[in-house]
Amino acid sequence: MKRAPRPLHSAALAALCAAALLPATSLGGQALPRTRPDAVGMSAARLERWTRLAQEYIDAGRIAGTVSLVIRDGQIVHLEALGDADREQGTAMRTDALFRIASMSKAITSVAAMMLVEEGRIALNDPVSHYIPAFAGTRVAVPDSTRFGGLLFSEQPARREITIRDLLTHTSGISYGGGRLTQRYQDTGVYQWYFADKDEPIGATIERLASLPFEAQPGQAWVYGFSTDVLGRVVEVASGMPLDAFFRERIFMPLGMRDTYFYVPPDKAARLAAVYSVNADGEIHRAPDEGMGQGNYVTGPRTSFSGGAGLVSTAEDYGRFLLALLQGGRLGEARVLAPTTVSLMTANHVDTLYGQPGLGFGLGFEVLEDAGAAAVYGSPGTYGWGSAYYSSYWVDPTEGLVGIFLAQLVPAGGLDLQRKFRTLVYQAIETSRQP
Repeated sequence: MKRAPRPLHSAALAALCAAALLPATSLGGQALPRTRPDAVGMSAARLERWTRLAQEYIDAGRIAGTVSLVIRDGQIVHLEALGDADREQGTAMRTDALFRIASMSKAITSVAAMMLVEEGRIALNDPVSHYIPAFAGTRVAVPDSTRFGGLLFSEQPARREITIRDLLTHTSGISYGGGRLTQRYQDTGVYQWYFADKDEPIGATIERLASLPFEAQPGQAWVYGFSTDVLGRVVEVASGMPLDAFFRERIFMPLGMRDTYFYVPPDKAARLAAVYSVNADGEIHRAPDEGMGQGNYVTGPRTSFSGGAGLVSTAEDYGRFLLALLQGGRLGEARVLAPTTVSLMTANHVDTLYGQPGLGFGLGFEVLEDAGAAAVYGSPGTYGWGSAYYSSYWVDPTEGLVGIFLAQLVPAGGLDLQRKFRTLVYQAIETSRQP
């Protein structure tokens, strides 16, 4: 049964309106303002619980280091670096350390696409084939349950074309090529999310992707995969600009994001935190240099711009981006989106397809609808996502809150520190705006 849309609670509506009217607190080249936690209804003593807990995990060798950031009411109340950026080199973590943010890139690509929607260059219901003709006749892999347990499949034409909205909501049916599709995707050189080693433009990769069978029919399932990489290519075609240039000129420079790149400038390479992995005994060790371990973010071909998982950033840079969204699409004098667009992006567009109790999915973000059903802290309307490298973020418009947790750990081996960061931020709130 289709659920009726959840009405926006008056408190959440008031918070959104207030956010849109916040004064211009930061210009492009200026630092974000800072204040004491108690000045915005939070407890410094309770935030210290996070510091103690994270340090315990570091001392126990379960994670090398972290950077955490909390913003409330447009001001930084917590920015902290703990542990090591590189244990082998003896490099302490810094608050301006650079992190591979992987799928946290998806939010920026989604905003870029919606900027073009606002300009009338693309529309949510446009077929992707309007911009990438190879997507005019996509196919879907249909498993044959009678042969080898469903590992074999036939290919059928998609019942309809994939739209821009399908890409934003991950209902295109496009996966990362796992399971029964693994061999086909590997053979084509389009497999999993890591693009930094590819010596070809993203458009060439996406053209090959279009020739492969997809996991599900458009609009019929929530499937996580290359959708945002395809969306990044749409941004390139519709804007006439390479994705790195669009990001730099339309988002990063206006918002003062001076440390966000697809590939790290050589003079900033020393600030890139090392990646670690958890072994079967729960101990961390340095990840290998190749592939999604340390990766090619410094010495790679610098040719492929992955909108789905390609960016490197810092806590403060990403905080500027999220604060702009919290403030209705504006940071200082720079406006990247209208408040109405931010509202549209952070509504649930997939009904129950996302399949997680209390949660939905919007145009690029997971959206909290019912904190009790989801069993997480947050107000209705809170949105966010995470990263393969064990980083995550959220934005709570009702509480005027942004939280960012950055680390470099893949695989993380079931570590629970990321989830605990969110808990310990919310328990530090002494003056809540929730009803």
